[in-house]
Parts: sequence; structure tokens; C-alpha cells
Amino acid sequence: MSRTLLRHDRIWTGDIGQPWTTALLVEDGRIIEVGSAALDAGADAVVDLPGALVMPGLHDAHIHTEWVARSLSSVDLHEARSLDETLGLVRAHEAGLAPGEWLHSGRWNHNIWAVPVQPDRHSLDTVSGDRVAALSSVDGHTIWANSLALQRAGITRDTPDPVGGEIVRDADGEPTGILRESAQELLDVIEQDQAPLRPWLERAQDLLLSVGLTSITDIDGEETRAAYAEMHAEGALRLRVTKCTRDPDLELAIEQGRRSGQGDDRFRVGPVKFFSDGALGSHTAHMTEPFIGHEGCGIAAMPYEVLLGRTLLAVQSGLDVCTHAIGDEANRLVLDSFEAVRAAGHDAVLRVEHAQHVRPVDLPRFRTLDVIASMQPSHCTADLELADQIIGHRRLASYAWRSFLDAGVRLAFGSDAPVEDPNPFYGLHAAVTRRRADGSPLGGWRPEERITLDEAVHAHTVGAHEAVGRTDVGRLAPGQLADLIAVDRDLWTLEQSAPADIRDTVVLQTWVDGELAHERT
Repeated sequence: MSRTLLRHDRIWTGDIGQPWTTALLVEDGRIIEVGSAALDAGADAVVDLPGALVMPGLHDAHIHTEWVARSLSSVDLHEARSLDETLGLVRAHEAGLAPGEWLHSGRWNHNIWAVPVQPDRHSLDTVSGDRVAALSSVDGHTIWANSLALQRAGITRDTPDPVGGEIVRDADGEPTGILRESAQELLDVIEQDQAPLRPWLERAQDLLLSVGLTSITDIDGEETRAAYAEMHAEGALRLRVTKCTRDPDLELAIEQGRRSGQGDDRFRVGPVKFFSDGALGSHTAHMTEPFIGHEGCGIAAMPYEVLLGRTLLAVQSGLDVCTHAIGDEANRLVLDSFEAVRAAGHDAVLRVEHAQHVRPVDLPRFRTLDVIASMQPSHCTADLELADQIIGHRRLASYAWRSFLDAGVRLAFGSDAPVEDPNPFYGLHAAVTRRRADGSPLGGWRPEERITLDEAVHAHTVGAHEAVGRTDVGRLAPGQLADLIAVDRDLWTLEQSAPADIRDTVVLQTWVDGELAHERT
């Protein structure tokens, strides 16, 4: 086998015993020596890496790549600051669509509009023409549908709310076009002729490699699984992909004999994804107390007995579990279900996805039950004003990375893209500063929850891989897979002098298996 020596004056390895080195010797996709041993071992080729720093490739522990891919072909509304601006963007996008093509995705966010009131079908009707429109909110937990979509789905004033969802109605009892949580699935009966996913997924792969992601845990469905499997079989999969199974596909996964960890170094079976509640922006996170200014405490996405039964079925079938929980009540219930898993003797990898608002009394339960907190730092900086407005200063651990680590809880970081930008350096910046790109709020939001750069990168590398049962990648050390990135600035120097600049890091090269997978031109 040929050996390649990768050299740089400043390589951060992520290895506690030897955090810095100047050389990596790679053979057959793995690092076999570092430092002076690598320099002395002999190599067939020598590569001097560019930039100011080399570090391990990053792993996004929670990303929706089908949604990211589809978003590349849809209207992007997440920066719109009013209903009128949003409608103008929809109108312009609609004019370029083929006849009969849906208006989809969107990522609208009424919480940042000048008048933060959820829209209705009548306003969407004015710009959607004669086509179905079903625009997803930025958090993916609400759909804004036009009248034609409701008509084709058979949704009327007499349609009951599904379990775990809500058809929002006006004062006269008529559907407004806002469908929350499981009510979104009522639109699935409408036939939709979508473009093939794979070409868009390949474009998304290029995007992810360009921002320094060498591994991902994908949360989307069976079409995404099939596209990735096809790409892998044809040698076109350049990322490492751990593929989750959605709750509705659990029985299919069991029938096919899937087990978490099956696969190879590039494409593997991951956990089953369940939902315990909704999202903060849609006011559907399941809270112990009502939101400020609202009567409700959010939505339980499924009754606890169902959640428990589905969780046990998954682990009994050899599948790990990651369960979405944002509100403090949702987190409590998920931990209750995981306690039952441990009491039954199962050692599956268990994760809470988001873990945004947790009662302090529940923090040590994560450690006791060996539950990983899979979190997205950019959610904190995106949501901080909303959290203050509708949750306030309750005694909760909110986006509490420091508190989790101090309690001995393992962290895994991701983006939840396209809810947030997939660029992991945005997340690292948020974790270290708890400030937005513009520097606000001064001193950081609840700054006592800041963590160090070492801790944040660990959560985006080793921690994210451990969250899918992997210990063979994430560090630049002998025996590890050779996934690394070369960047334009030294993050560890910036942490002390100018942490705000971490966010603007540019990836110059991305290497997977010791081979160049992306180079900035």
C-alpha cells in the first residue's frame, strides 16, 4: 500500500495525549503514525497542507440533507422580515416553475416579521397561482398551505385534529392553512411529481464538504437512504453518512433486518428518530408551564405510552434511538422512556435530539442513564429573543452546554440544517461566544453556559461520532480514519484574541480517507 505524508506546522489532533503535531502518515485511508515517527517512517508521497491550521474533519450529528437538497431548488424565505416581503419572494419564484409543480419548502419564519403573526391560506392564494402551495416553516414543524392544498387533501372545518397535531382554525372554525406537527401529514394524500433527489443530493454533498463536514448523521427518509445507497454503490459518496430511520419506517427497517452500525466506513445504519414534541418557533415544544402570552403548553407529538412502546420495539430490534425533545416536559418524558430501556437491560446508544430546555433536576439523569445530548449551538443564537419572550426566566437549563458537560453528560453537535446553516463554524462560534454574527448580545446570552473551543470541537468530532457508536474517526491519531480539513485561520489563537472571527473560518481543503475530497478554488 502507498503511504502519504501530510505535513503542516500546526495540526490540532484532538488527541488529549498529543494535541498538536506537524505530520500525519496515512496508509489505506488510516493514520498510522504522527509527528516525528511519521516523518521518519518513509512515505511514497509528501503533501504540504495549506492554510493556518489543520484539524479533524467535522461531523454534523443532526442534519436533514433531503431538505437541504430540495431547498436548493425552492424559494428561500428565512430572511424575509414581513408578510409582504415573503409573498413577493413567493410570487417571483412561482413565475419560474413548470406547470403543475408544487410550491414547497420555504423556511418562512413569522417570529422575525415586523408583525409576528402566523399567515393564512388567503394571503398565500394571492401569489400561488393555480398550483398547490405547502410552505414549511424554518423549524419544519408547521406548514402554511394554500386553499388548493387544503381542498386536494380534503381538509375542511369538520376534519378532526390528528393525534399529535393541530389544524389551526379561524374564529368561524374554518382552517386557516396553518398545519402544525402531525397535521402536516394530512397533505401526503396529494400526488406530487418531484424532481429526482439524487442530483440535488450530490450538490448538497459538495456544499457540506466545502464547509468542513466529512461525516453526517442524516435524519430524513427512505428516498434519501436509497439515493445515498446508490451513490455509495457507484463510488459517488464522498461523505461518511450514518442514516437514521424515521418512526413511520421502523417496521420496514425491522423487516429488512437493519441493525444500528451495519454497513461500512462510508455508509452505515444509524438510530431510529422519534418525536416527543414540536418546536419553539411553532409554539409546539412541550412545556411544563404555558408559554408566556399563550394558553397552551405545546404539543406532545405522541402519547407517552406510544413513545415508550416504539422506543422499546426499536432497541429490542437492535436499533439505537434518538428522540426529539425541545420542551422541558418533553425531555422529562423521553428520559422516562430511556429509563425503562435501561431497566430492561438494553445497552443501545440513546440520544435526546435538541435537549433545549431541561429542568435542572433532569440534567443528572442524562449521565445516570448514559444518554447523549445531541444539540445544535446555532439554535441558541437564533432563538434567544424568542426564548426570552415566550419562556422567560424560568428555572430551566436552556441550551445548557456548560451545565451538561459539568454534569458529566456527553455532547454531540450538529446544525439541524436547513433549520440553521450547515456551516459548523457558525455552531462553534455560537458555542464559544453565545453571540450572533453581529456580536449581540453583548457578553453573550446567558454566558455562564459558554464552553471552550476544545470542548466544542470535541462535540463536533469525537462526540458526534460516539453518538452513532463510532470510535474509529474524529481524532488525528494512529488507527483513526484520515478525515481532516485545512482552514484559513488558527481557531485556537482566535479563541483568546478574537473569538468572533471563528465564525468566518474558510475551509481550503477537505480530506476523507486520506484523499482530497474538496478544494477551494
